[in-house]
Amino acid sequence: MSKLVSEEEARGKVAEVYEDIRAHFGMVPNFFKAQAAVDPDWLDLNWRRTRHIMLSADGLDRKTRELIALAVSEVNHCAYCTAAHETMARMNGATDQEVNQTRQIIELFCSFNSIADTLRVPSDVTPEMLKNKART
Repeated sequence: MSKLVSEEEARGKVAEVYEDIRAHFGMVPNFFKAQAAVDPDWLDLNWRRTRHIMLSADGLDRKTRELIALAVSEVNHCAYCTAAHETMARMNGATDQEVNQTRQIIELFCSFNSIADTLRVPSDVTPEMLKNKART
């Protein structure tokens, strides 16, 4: 098991990052505590990336971002991340139906990706289609 830097043990940069994490999440997840034990600069970098990608006000809403994170976590077989992102998705309004549908989409496209790759299906649905359609 990874060493974790507790909130009580946090000093300097780690304490500053923990304060910001707590302000956004109400707690400091073990994911960040483990990074702090390895390298405070790495913790800081990944927290800044999290804020920029997952917590910014523009683009996708937070629930959608968490459902995408859930999907990626499921595909990567990360039990910690799967549990965390399902919880965060639900905290941001995801229903049982939306979480279950996300899992159905994961299963469907893992299967479809395998079929397309195994059969070496040539791609005929591409972003280029949109460009060509706009010109006509």
